[in-house]
Amino acid sequence: MGMLSTTTSSRRNKVISEINVTPLVDVMLVLLIIFMVTAPLMQQGLSVDLPETTNSGVQTSDEPFILVVNREGSISAAKAIIPISELKKKLAAIFSTRKNKQIYIQADKKTEYGVVAQVLAETRAAGIFSISLVTLPKASP
Repeated sequence: MGMLSTTTSSRRNKVISEINVTPLVDVMLVLLIIFMVTAPLMQQGLSVDLPETTNSGVQTSDEPFILVVNREGSISAAKAIIPISELKKKLAAIFSTRKNKQIYIQADKKTEYGVVAQVLAETRAAGIFSISLVTLPKASP
């Protein structure tokens, strides 16, 4: 009888060496949902007051490259600030590997005309000739 109790107790005290992945999957799903919700909010955080025009709406198949010029004349792309002196060099490097050689410029409507003209000139000097200015559609009366 003593023999039976020893074997059954050793079976009960056996360490389970399997990994339980259910909590890991739960945590990963929660993180996925959080990132899916917050990703669109990051793009909407741009503080640029776009001008309004009657013709708006350009269709594109690739991920657009957007250059943002804010009210103070600061230039940024993908939240990285680019000085005007380095704009030509950086754009040439970025577009040397891109298939779609099209750029979209979001300029605040209160930005000085000279700054926007400089950005356009530097963009053309970098070898990009397909340039679109992003505007909002004008409200119908």
